[in-house]
Amino acid sequence: MERSLRLSGYIEAERDRIIETLFDYLRIPSISSQPDHAADVRRSADFTAALLYEAGLDNVEILETDGAPSVYADWLHAGDGAPTAVVYGHHDVQPVDPLDAWTSPPFEPVIVDGECRARGAVDDKGQVLYEIEAVRGLLQTEGSIPCNVKFLIEGEEEVGSPHFEALLERERERLACDVVVVSDTGMWSNDVPSFCTGMRGLVAFDVHIRTARIDLHSGSFGGAVPNPAHLAARLVAALHDDAGRVAVPGFYDDVRPLLPAEKESFERLPFDAEQWREMAGTVALVGEEGFSTLERIWARPTCDVVGITVGYGGLGIKTIVPAEANVKVSFRLVADQSPVKVADAFERWVHEVLPDWAEVRIERMGGVAAALTPADHPAVAALRSAIGRVFGTEPLLTREGGSGPEEALARVLAAPVLYLGVGLPDDRFHAPNERMIMDMFWKGLLSAGELWHDLRATLS
Repeated sequence: MERSLRLSGYIEAERDRIIETLFDYLRIPSISSQPDHAADVRRSADFTAALLYEAGLDNVEILETDGAPSVYADWLHAGDGAPTAVVYGHHDVQPVDPLDAWTSPPFEPVIVDGECRARGAVDDKGQVLYEIEAVRGLLQTEGSIPCNVKFLIEGEEEVGSPHFEALLERERERLACDVVVVSDTGMWSNDVPSFCTGMRGLVAFDVHIRTARIDLHSGSFGGAVPNPAHLAARLVAALHDDAGRVAVPGFYDDVRPLLPAEKESFERLPFDAEQWREMAGTVALVGEEGFSTLERIWARPTCDVVGITVGYGGLGIKTIVPAEANVKVSFRLVADQSPVKVADAFERWVHEVLPDWAEVRIERMGGVAAALTPADHPAVAALRSAIGRVFGTEPLLTREGGSGPEEALARVLAAPVLYLGVGLPDDRFHAPNERMIMDMFWKGLLSAGELWHDLRATLS
């Protein structure tokens, strides 16, 4: 670890305490999706608040919502002209099933072969902790932080952040900032540092098709009554054209293309499409023609049928014409696509594809816009500089195909989002034996410490 980095000495002096703190944090089973762990989620919020207070931050407060609590704290003494940043993370975790697939109990953290194994190790308690420790380290070694810093640590991210936007609106004035720093993402690999500049949005639908009151005998009625299985198949087949493009009219109208710097960075990543296909366990790679696999999963909007339910699915055969069918469809969206506009267009299209006599009911399931920070934003340059100094090489740009509360953070707070995450693709997010490679943890801490200085120099 380079001694020239600001917090390298702090890490050497505090390493054992920090690891024990991480272990204590990870021992709390803060599973937000399971009501019987509600008390643990609140205990996790209390523990987070204590960490922030012990780090030297002010105005530490548990922020109540209609669901699980978030935690706030700040340090606002950087002086005139200093930029202000909100650090976002979450203290809730995923369920642990299947329990028998874990090599050690999920809430009894251990370090094996240089990796900390426990639920929440990388998603997201480990990454929250290195942000807190970076601030603590700067206050301890330098007596101040170059930027004004506000922490907002959520308690419901793993259940879709249902109350988070309302919290942002309520606390908008207190959370006013110049930039948001998120540490809930990852890097390409431990020797190819990277950071993402955006995440895709999401809108999904539950399409119900009914053609009769009850299932009918296929011998007595088949051939003379409509079959909802046929209609569901027609709908699904019509979703994409032969070039793999989504057929909903206007779907691509607002799609923002990749910047040349992003495209060049994607191409520099050591990506092996065949190896990736094998990792996915799929028989082929398909998608929108004219785009690479990385562009398809990061920077292009997509549509997937995630479920079809119709007719008899048991052993043998049941000679019926089903009465109803159900098709579940999800769209991943990219920058400038409106979830409402896409949803309206999809619903119009469904009614155009299906006959008027079919009873069709469409339920919208959520709606999250894409988040994108322009790669040429000055704050991005600061993040690039900080990561590059710690890892010894310039980080590459990526995006992430998933969705989260980052779009709401950027929109409500009117600030760009920086993604300082050090998770690796094989860290088993949401799976048994979740891990945080400790070398990446320390580099995350060092990068966070460097970032505050680079942001001050760049944004002041």
